[in-house]
Amino acid sequence: MSLEFRFAVASDLHIALPHTIWDNPYRFHLVEVSIPALELIFEHLAQLDLDFLLLPGDLTQHGERENHAWLQQRLAQLPFPVYVVPGNHDVPVLKADEKAIGWADFPSYYQKFGYNDPKQLYYTCEILPNVRLIGLNSNNFNEKGEQIGRLDDTQLEWLKEVLATAKEDVILVMIHHNVVEHLPGQSQNKMGRRYILENAPQLLEILRPKVQLVFTGHLHVQDIAYDRGIYDITTGSLVSYPHPYRILHFRADELGRKWLQVETHKIDSLPDWPNLPHFSREWMGDRSLQFMLRLLTESPLNLPLETARELAPSLRYFWADIAAGDAIFDYPNFPPKVRRYFQNFSATGSDRTPAMIDNYATLLL
Repeated sequence: MSLEFRFAVASDLHIALPHTIWDNPYRFHLVEVSIPALELIFEHLAQLDLDFLLLPGDLTQHGERENHAWLQQRLAQLPFPVYVVPGNHDVPVLKADEKAIGWADFPSYYQKFGYNDPKQLYYTCEILPNVRLIGLNSNNFNEKGEQIGRLDDTQLEWLKEVLATAKEDVILVMIHHNVVEHLPGQSQNKMGRRYILENAPQLLEILRPKVQLVFTGHLHVQDIAYDRGIYDITTGSLVSYPHPYRILHFRADELGRKWLQVETHKIDSLPDWPNLPHFSREWMGDRSLQFMLRLLTESPLNLPLETARELAPSLRYFWADIAAGDAIFDYPNFPPKVRRYFQNFSATGSDRTPAMIDNYATLLL
């Protein structure tokens, strides 16, 4: 099999028309730049010979009808196919209200972008000869009406049938929630577990051995994680530092060898934000104190609040550096236990040497 194609990934667009924006003092992402940032990358991508674009969720800020309508109209103007899945921000309520669309309404907005069945929140299609895409819905609601990240049994059975009958040599999966841990102890940490699919182990077992590439969002970080044959490539938010998007080049030769070349691009400036990365990094730093206090005082560190307040200022840019990917952390003035904890977030291998693949890498599949 000889195969080659090129595509892009942009995640967590959080599209917000100006009149739909409202301020939250703890919001890390800069939704004010959502539309100009999107237009800038569309201009870039239109110059490339792309086969398709993937948008793994959080297309809108809070599921507003106006924002969904604007985006689907804009996507229809692009010179290449686009495929989407919903994020938690896109379907924040089970039933539509005065502000947001309902959970089941999402496919009707995106019938040109993967959803051939407006009554189903997941889909599959052959997007290129010998290449299949599976778009999954990871947004659900529990018996209390609370939004959760989980694939229901009906969708899992559907997925098993799709994989059992799929003949393509390359099967790509797109889903909003992470399916492999991107942070140390993510699935066990109170703050981290909401970004990972509740039944991720079950999904991974279904995907093996036919699927090797899963594209996710939600976490707003640049990271590539691996678990027993499956890469989870998560892409940071276009409206959050460092404002990244990815361009990927897949190749397969006649001997069955497969490669995926990953490169990251970032938005450096916009008309009203000439130094966007600096502005958004400081924006994140200014709003990070409460986040860092929680990280320090909750499990597994469980530090006293007084100690946490002493350490937190040194962590002003910690999450920004996590979001950028390929970071190395060391805080030699921290207590040994705390220092080791933050060292574990570094982009290193099991031998503690740098292993920087989050932004630029060639993955042998």
